[in-house]
Amino acid sequence: QVHLVESGGGLVQAGGSLRLSCAASGGTFSSITMGWFRQALGKEREFVAAVHWSGGRTAYADSVKGRFTISRDNAQNAVYLQMNNLTPEDTAVYYCAASRSRWLYSQVAQNSEYDDWGQGTQVTVSS
Repeated sequence: QVHLVESGGGLVQAGGSLRLSCAASGGTFSSITMGWFRQALGKEREFVAAVHWSGGRTAYADSVKGRFTISRDNAQNAVYLQMNNLTPEDTAVYYCAASRSRWLYSQVAQNSEYDDWGQGTQVTVSS
């Protein structure tokens, strides 16, 4: 089991940027897919981005393409989400997640593919 702790959330104005971090412990971080999901109030949790264990493959939700960038540092057991040009629609609790399943572009956006989850960090974007 991988223990995940997110940080970096906060309040930002529309058009601003935030960088989320997720620190992992336990398990073999360098061999697992990492993902970011978010859940807005009253809505279901949705996929945001994912990164292959090598860092060489990424996937993004259409709503964040071109604005968000996922990256990882296997030496630091960390994954990051750089969020630029934020809008009020990006307001949500953001969750880091770890998957031990084989990377498949058709599956990485599915909640069910992820085995371990962090507690979440709140991102609020004001208009």
